[in-house]
Amino acid sequence: MKAVIQRVKRTALSVDGKLISEIPYGLAVYLGVKAGDGEAQAEQIAKKISAMRIFEDAQGKMNLSVQDVGGEILLISQFTLYGDCSHGNRPSFILAERPERANELYNYVANLLKRSGLNVKQGVFGADMKIEQFNDGPVTIIYET
Repeated sequence: MKAVIQRVKRTALSVDGKLISEIPYGLAVYLGVKAGDGEAQAEQIAKKISAMRIFEDAQGKMNLSVQDVGGEILLISQFTLYGDCSHGNRPSFILAERPERANELYNYVANLLKRSGLNVKQGVFGADMKIEQFNDGPVTIIYET
């Protein structure tokens, strides 16, 4: 699994012009599922996302997690994170998990984050999503299991 984790002030996700999910402060997490990933990778990535210290403390150091600051998470499925463009100019997505299994694991990660006490909003798996994002910092971390 691969996650692009961005610290945000506000993020809103729409499908077909309809607002689906919105968070005022926290993390926008783009999640890609690789072929062969399973529950172990989902558990590892959920644990890392919830504990990652990328918010500033009173001294201005990145020392606090999204839980520590009372932030929320917008979890967005993104199979294109496993796009391979090493051969030619059109990405190949053969490394991405098939949609049915990827959706199961995406929802599993969301549920793990929710069980850790976080407020988690989601996108619509497989939809053409439009995302408005106001990055904070910017702080962007890429994590792969």
